[in-house]
Amino acid sequence: MDPLTTERLLVRPWRTEDAEAALQIYGVGEVTRWLTPAMRQVDDLTAMRSVLDQWTTEAADLLPPRGRWAVELRETGAVIGGLAIRLLPPHKEDLELSWQLRPESWGHGYASEGARALARWAFTQDIDELFAVARPANTRAIATARRIGMEWVGETSKYYDLRLQVFRIRPSDLPA
Repeated sequence: MDPLTTERLLVRPWRTEDAEAALQIYGVGEVTRWLTPAMRQVDDLTAMRSVLDQWTTEAADLLPPRGRWAVELRETGAVIGGLAIRLLPPHKEDLELSWQLRPESWGHGYASEGARALARWAFTQDIDELFAVARPANTRAIATARRIGMEWVGETSKYYDLRLQVFRIRPSDLPA
């Protein structure tokens, strides 16, 4: 995928040199507590570099729209978050749209802005729906899913063996 731009953001592939900024996201308990068991908190810069190297290597073999991307502020070039589209376990049939931001960037609409742009691009890749899952207590993720234009479709334990709220978006659901 070529980098995506929005009014305030650049969505682009992760690079190893993003490790310090990525650690401010994936090394923070406030963020990663919602990601487990899918991803554990990253402990240090060396581990974060290893994770980014793994994501970069995996990206070469993923069929679009699957992947992981950095979210950068266009104005400053600062990496403030990450976005991903990947197959949900256990059956690996449904595509999950996910977002993570460093806590200092919460509350500015960056997650919904970036995720909406990524969803628009994903729908040009011959898919017709994306899902987001959130633990019932993750009110921020639930609110973001709704701001993106996602519709609540129910609660399930199908994914990750956790009780999760499930949201879905189709191309016609995206705000103009």
